[in-house]
Amino acid sequence: MHSLRRIGRYRLERPLGSGAFATVWLADDPELQAPVAVKVLAENWAHRLDIRERFLSEARLLRRAGSNRVVQVYDIGELPDGRPYFVMEYADGGTLAELPAAGPLPVPDALALTAEAARSAAALHEAGIVHRDIKPTNVLLHTAPDGTRRVLLADLGLAKSLAQASVLTLAAGSAGYQPPEQAEPGEGIDERADVYSLGAVGYELVTGTVPGPPGKIVPPRRLRPDLGEDVERALLRALEPDRERRWPDAREFARELDRLAAGTPAGRSRRRLDGVRGRLNTVTLALAALLAATAAAVTVTYVTQRGGDSPDGVRVADTTGRVVLRVPTGWGRQIRGDGWDPAALGLAKGHEPGLVVADDVSRWSDLKAAVDGVFVGLGEHGDVTTRVGKLTHAGCRYSGDRVFADGGWRGLVRTWSGCPDGGSVTESALTPASGAKRPQVYVQVRQRGAGDATDGVLRSLRVS
Repeated sequence: MHSLRRIGRYRLERPLGSGAFATVWLADDPELQAPVAVKVLAENWAHRLDIRERFLSEARLLRRAGSNRVVQVYDIGELPDGRPYFVMEYADGGTLAELPAAGPLPVPDALALTAEAARSAAALHEAGIVHRDIKPTNVLLHTAPDGTRRVLLADLGLAKSLAQASVLTLAAGSAGYQPPEQAEPGEGIDERADVYSLGAVGYELVTGTVPGPPGKIVPPRRLRPDLGEDVERALLRALEPDRERRWPDAREFARELDRLAAGTPAGRSRRRLDGVRGRLNTVTLALAALLAATAAAVTVTYVTQRGGDSPDGVRVADTTGRVVLRVPTGWGRQIRGDGWDPAALGLAKGHEPGLVVADDVSRWSDLKAAVDGVFVGLGEHGDVTTRVGKLTHAGCRYSGDRVFADGGWRGLVRTWSGCPDGGSVTESALTPASGAKRPQVYVQVRQRGAGDATDGVLRSLRVS
């Protein structure tokens, strides 16, 4: 296998993922001065004309869709060894598969994300395309320059035009997300096949579990008793083995999910997921990224096991020992210190040192729940200050920004007050006061009541 460093004008940085037929690379486009994703056909399939045609067909279908709800194709070409490649927009927020790694999402968030994925599928259907392989790993999150996030459908390797799909003879799809009509050769399909897969995506986001085979799916309320009957009914209708009993199309399914998301208690307070159509709530994202980085291995530890109390507070550290800080004693009850994924902030995906310490870590992601605590994450790549400068928090009142310079750090501090929990959120982007560009540190403080402990926390921060 040849080692690739550059494809055309695109400088390859690292692989984003590999499948049986292709590898996707993160690359830099020097002319656009932007990151892109480059998909390259695998060497062992280069001489199979049918596989090659399927690969090129994906690029054509993505281009044909022509929607900002579907990954955009910018360029297509061929390597010197004859392998085709195509260049796409880079979705820096990862995939839906990464969000529920530590358990199911808040119900309104899960419903709103599924609704956006359904609208992406509807855009394909309106272009005469059926996806045939919708699953969380094929639903991407992309951060726009203004900080907003879009849900995008990707990987049309199994997609077909609806005209072709009506006479398909080959089975397709992934276990758990595959409607019964796609499992049997010779069964024609239509857009309702994608509705089934979307129902499976919603089921997994709500329950944290991939649904079972068609007709043998455990009702989601057995896995999540707090789920409303209407939510269960909507998901199970999408997952009907008989397609005549499903939602008639993806757009109608999306409308019902929107209604249900707005009708839940959390949904009524926010009306919509803060970062699907607007901006993703970084309080939720930071914890999701922290948990996703280590999945089931993440545990809650009482802070008193990590460091001692003093009149100045509690000293805490992440599991690597690189991040150390002091928080007010009342905040230092629980810690998760196994790292985070900077993609939560719109930076390059990875696993960096990080921690969240709070009086109740389990409530950190809920802006309605009163919590005192701090999240700290190192960002070794990208511009943390730019990302923090684009954050917002729906339901909170923006109180302005300032420059912090103390304790060896200098950086931007932005504050929101009057949040749904009655408290405030402070977002900080720090670099060494010496002028060095690294390390960059992202700090998020949630606090309630009078007073502001942010500066004391920032002054105490040490990174090795």
